[in-house]
Amino acid sequence: MFVKQMEVGSFAVFAYLVGCKKTLEALVIDPASECDRILNEAKDRGYKIRYIINTHSHVDHIMGNRRMKELTGAEIIIHENEAYSLTHQSPYMLQMFGADPSPPADILVRDGDYIEIGQISLKVIHTPGHSPGSICIYADGIVFTGDTLFVGGVGRTDLAGGSWEELVASIRNKLFVLPDETIVAPGHNYGDTPKSTIGREKIYNPFVGQRRIY
Repeated sequence: MFVKQMEVGSFAVFAYLVGCKKTLEALVIDPASECDRILNEAKDRGYKIRYIINTHSHVDHIMGNRRMKELTGAEIIIHENEAYSLTHQSPYMLQMFGADPSPPADILVRDGDYIEIGQISLKVIHTPGHSPGSICIYADGIVFTGDTLFVGGVGRTDLAGGSWEELVASIRNKLFVLPDETIVAPGHNYGDTPKSTIGREKIYNPFVGQRRIY
């Protein structure tokens, strides 16, 4: 499996290009900005982007959906609990972020569903807390955690639909049960390194780890 982490735009968002090396099919996780750059990265490596996955519907993660879909024809995938908010964004928020409204989702997923690209299966893990339909995507020793789990941090829960209790439960019951060596690929570049591991976060994350201070 090919994975390219790319910090895009002005809000430290990580977009991910994920591809099957054998079939050259690919998807993009959270194309927040710089869609032409992401597409050029895919083209340079011979990948065709089939899907756009949004880990949740907040503006800073979905603001590149329209452009990426126009460039590639890829289908947009999001959790069913985020389908409405994806296309009913606050006009104020769109203006503040300079964002284009997203097209509606083509595919709605639930916990335990799989997304296939080539010979790769990526598992959908529903992790509510940051938002009602936040998801993480797990495959081949790596978990893309969106705004649920950061390197040394967690997603905020003070926005509409957020819940601290749900976030903690999602992290401990659905992410911390993954193998310790699993790579954590977060949705923002907020930590001291761009990636981490489940084992490291279980111990050292100050919010939910064994040595937590909150």
